[in-house]
Amino acid sequence: MHSSAAGGTTFGVLILEVIVLIFLFLLPLWRILSKAGKPGWGSIVPIYNIYLICKVCGRPGWWTILCLIPFINIIIAIILCIDLAKVFGKDAGFAIGIILLGFIFIPILGYGKTEYKGTAQSTGA
Repeated sequence: MHSSAAGGTTFGVLILEVIVLIFLFLLPLWRILSKAGKPGWGSIVPIYNIYLICKVCGRPGWWTILCLIPFINIIIAIILCIDLAKVFGKDAGFAIGIILLGFIFIPILGYGKTEYKGTAQSTGA
């Protein structure tokens, strides 16, 4: 009986973690994509959501592949965070906030009054 109770508790904690992740990342990302004129539902589709973020940030879609390569993905993610802040009219300090405290700054972009400003660079292929 003891292992059954532990399994139930573990499952309950897992469900709670999923709910927290939904509210910290999925819904704000949905709103960010919608603000940028992209399909919000794309936030729930793995890899496609990375592609959409690349497009929102004005980067080529093939950057999605770079996000799947270990170590290179860290550099690309930092660049995308900086670009995401810029396209919503935020400064470098906000970009650092997205990089270090994404669970706070991503919802600020999604739920806040920020508007999508568009990109300055060309989007490429």
